[in-house]
Amino acid sequence: MTEVLRADDVHVVRDGRPILQEVSLTVRAGEHWALLGANGAGKSTLLSLLGALVHPTRGTVEVLGRRLGRVDLRELRAYVGHVDPRHPLTSPLRVRDVVLTGLTNSVEPLPRWRPTPEQQERAEGLMRTLGVADLREARWPTLSQGQRGRTLIARALMPEPRLLLLDEPATGLDLPGREQLIGALDELRQDHPRLATVLVTHHLEELPSGTTHALLLRDGRPLAQGPVEDVLTSDQAGKCFDLPLVLDRHDGRWSVRVRRPA
Repeated sequence: MTEVLRADDVHVVRDGRPILQEVSLTVRAGEHWALLGANGAGKSTLLSLLGALVHPTRGTVEVLGRRLGRVDLRELRAYVGHVDPRHPLTSPLRVRDVVLTGLTNSVEPLPRWRPTPEQQERAEGLMRTLGVADLREARWPTLSQGQRGRTLIARALMPEPRLLLLDEPATGLDLPGREQLIGALDELRQDHPRLATVLVTHHLEELPSGTTHALLLRDGRPLAQGPVEDVLTSDQAGKCFDLPLVLDRHDGRWSVRVRRPA
């Protein structure tokens, strides 16, 4: 399978403090990875590396065959869909216009730029897939957090990226919003079988059933990685979060609880 991402022995140091150490990772087309760990484990920093937002202090990162440090990061980001629930939009754009800004990689529509009919059709198709087609005329400030999250995923997919990065996309969602988001991600994977995704979370309940691989981070170091059935075990998750955990999986979804003393 085609490699989409490769990180080799990556270290990130900020203000003399190690954030990531000895991280290696390979993501291939059609794989769906989860980055898991407690707060401060380095998940979002690693996602920023994979999304060509920052450079490693040491080691190499290749995104879509291009090595960071040898390529214009702005050009590379056009091929990577990055979904951040803290999207800085403040104006009352319609949902359809928010989705179309994914083509210009801008927060607001660019002056005098107009989408082609084909681009408008693609936006409509993505809004249907993500369950926000009925909201196309709705204004951004009126959307729930879940509706915003699904709109931002549609936006990130407008340039037809080969890689989609999701930074805690279920942050702030209630139960219905979370389940709608997870359902939309599973449908997305069926509609785009070559798309690779990397999702950051510290809640196993937020993982879609289509998750294929996982990387557990603890204190900036990889604890375990590989196919989910090998990595997401009670023992390894317990080590990752420093708790005696019990993991269960039903219909592809995970649940977790703390093991009580006998």
